[in-house]
Amino acid sequence: AAARAEHRPVVAVGTTVCRTLESVAEADGTVRAGSGETALFVYPPYRFRCIDALLTNFHLPRSTLLMLVSAFAGSACIRTAYAHAVTARYRFFSYDDAMLLDRAPTVPERDAFAASLKVPTPLATLVRTLIHTPGLAAHAG
Repeated sequence: AAARAEHRPVVAVGTTVCRTLESVAEADGTVRAGSGETALFVYPPYRFRCIDALLTNFHLPRSTLLMLVSAFAGSACIRTAYAHAVTARYRFFSYDDAMLLDRAPTVPERDAFAASLKVPTPLATLVRTLIHTPGLAAHAG
């Protein structure tokens, strides 16, 4: 809640955190503490309310998690990132490699917010950083 109030980006570390934050987010993106359960199933064209970036694994084909990241960053973006990952022999599922994704633009106020922070638009930064866990060496993508 403080990050949103201070106009700082909200980064979800993992798809479980993503679903949790999106489940409790209000329409304006604010989050309130609480407890409960969720049945949230995220797939395109889901409109994200809370998170601005997502750090996650390369998920297996035909998985619900691949649908979630496609909804978040855009299907074309994810297809391009996965093509790069296959070519570069990244490890899929939960075996080391991860990607940091920016949210695909969905509403004008989100683009205006990103511009005010002087950060590149999400589509211009396909995958900002790819992290290979064992050596913590960044892969250029």
